[in-house]
Amino acid sequence: MLKKYLAQLALPVLALPRTAKRIIALLVDFSLCVLAVWLAYYLRLGEFVSFTRGGFWAEGMIWATVASVVLALPVFIVTGLYRAIFRYSGWPALLAVARAIGLYGLFYLTIFTVIGVPGVPRTVGIMQPMLLLLLIGCSRALVRMWLGEQYLGILKNASRPRAFIYGVGRAGRQLALAMTNSPEMQVVGFLDDDDRLHGHVLNGIPVYNPGDLAELVITLNISDVLLAMPSISRRRRNEILDQVRGAHVSVRTLPSVADLVQGKVGIADLRELDVDDLLGREPITPNHILLAKNILGKVVLVTGAGGSIGSELCRQILAVRPDKLLLVEQNEFALYQIHQELEEKLARREIVLVPLLASVQDEERMREIVSTWHPETVYHAAAYKHVPLVEHNPAEGIKNNVFGTLHLARAAEENGVVDFVLISTDKAVRPTNIMGASKRLAEMVLQALADDGANTRFSIVRFGNVLGSSGSVVPRFRQQIRGGGPITLTHPEITRYFMTIPEAAQLVIQAGAMARGGGVFVLDMGQSVKIIDLARRMIELSGLSVKDGQNPDGDIEITITGLRPGEKLYEELLIGDNPQPTSHPRIMKAHEEFIPWAELEARLGAMEVALNVNDVSVIRLMMQQLVPGYTPNSEIVDWVYLEQEAEALAAGAEKT
Repeated sequence: MLKKYLAQLALPVLALPRTAKRIIALLVDFSLCVLAVWLAYYLRLGEFVSFTRGGFWAEGMIWATVASVVLALPVFIVTGLYRAIFRYSGWPALLAVARAIGLYGLFYLTIFTVIGVPGVPRTVGIMQPMLLLLLIGCSRALVRMWLGEQYLGILKNASRPRAFIYGVGRAGRQLALAMTNSPEMQVVGFLDDDDRLHGHVLNGIPVYNPGDLAELVITLNISDVLLAMPSISRRRRNEILDQVRGAHVSVRTLPSVADLVQGKVGIADLRELDVDDLLGREPITPNHILLAKNILGKVVLVTGAGGSIGSELCRQILAVRPDKLLLVEQNEFALYQIHQELEEKLARREIVLVPLLASVQDEERMREIVSTWHPETVYHAAAYKHVPLVEHNPAEGIKNNVFGTLHLARAAEENGVVDFVLISTDKAVRPTNIMGASKRLAEMVLQALADDGANTRFSIVRFGNVLGSSGSVVPRFRQQIRGGGPITLTHPEITRYFMTIPEAAQLVIQAGAMARGGGVFVLDMGQSVKIIDLARRMIELSGLSVKDGQNPDGDIEITITGLRPGEKLYEELLIGDNPQPTSHPRIMKAHEEFIPWAELEARLGAMEVALNVNDVSVIRLMMQQLVPGYTPNSEIVDWVYLEQEAEALAAGAEKT
């Protein structure tokens, strides 16, 4: 109790101006000089001298006291004892005090012992400096014990980021407790929507009104707001984020409530906002009957298993407990990573994982895999999807996206696969680039095979960009913000549809479960997002400001680089305007035109010949004839074609 009281008393003392602290120290030393003289007289006479006129004054004690004060205080000032009292510690402090009192003692002893003063015993000249050394040394040690820890704590806290925890519920209290002694961040207050709590103190931490956040950030030097409300709705979460954005603080969120309850939360567990926080819409709870229909107890194959969508499909599939899960991937390291991750998630469940290195372009390898394990469900996520790269390497993009799909589809049909689901993209709608056109042609291949009487149920699931995938703008923007900017954007008006990877994977599985053969399912992506608005939101929720003409002193600049080859300003999800609803509120069914298989097969054969000789101009013309709506928005930028053209021009120039 006494320790707590002394600690509380120390704070206002440490808050005093430096001059006031020095005056207090001088007064203390003045008192110790008097006390040392009084004790010296006691030791000499064997009894305490009274401070009445008959004692203190009659014995000449007054002269010994005046001389002590007049000599000691100037010596202490000159030798620097009052420059940094509260930072003195250990032997250096004692030596400094000893040197100062040694000098003082020399003068005092000379006056009262060597020369002598009537009424003052000569032994006082020896004992008083020794007693003063003991008293001054003890006073410094006591001050260090009392104020030193508090002083160092203030210095330590001053260098730590200061944070608010938004929410005083169980999660918020658990986080505050976990961060009590954190060397990395200091919690200085709670924010909560309940106005009955405002102005109160919870576990020693004050509760503030979130409406005052902008002012509190300045007055209390707040750098971070930690969201500790895992159970609130997405709509309310978005309202809070919009409110916090203008305060120029970094916003971070917590792990699951289960981790908080188990006491596992520390500063390292705090993470940046999830991508769905940036997306800003409420996810739909999955239909577990649809999730299980094509997976539970079955052999399932996923191509592109190491990619963004493929790996999440594998995670979702594993949770539904298939009998076997075949992981097909051409990238060795990506396959190793997803296989190791899934092995750790198995937790002794009797599910067989089979990692298979293979390219979907290898028709024989696809037949070998499918005929060996006879999967009942195939999710085909393997694709080249980076628009500029495919535009610069069009033949390889078409071989992989179109003919890889065809090879796998034929192997599936020959070996009794029941359900085959192709992961497609919104870039397949009225494409302006080879990647989008190749995906639309892959869709048409499955539509034609389904229409031709295939026993396998072929279906297509089409959606837009997924937040956090490889090539997504979100991780790229985050990296650019960490590097101090600028954020690079191809066009100020560019928009995209976005969805989180887990939500997209769940909807793909559910859409595939509703397939009847040849259907094109379109996921409801909500409203399209303006990319420049997404960039601004990410900057502001990082506690920074946008640097532009209106705010030249901002932190992060957004620079416009121009549209890349094949890139569109706007993406669409439907070719026609006749989507049909399904039993799932986020899944629609489209009716898209396609070429009958008999005709398409012959034209694909001609396409394959052009691909084998890399005749880019012919390939591009054939794609325009095959894919309705494909309108290239740039010249041919195939690297090989451009190099060969440059060499031909150089050779022609030499001849002339």
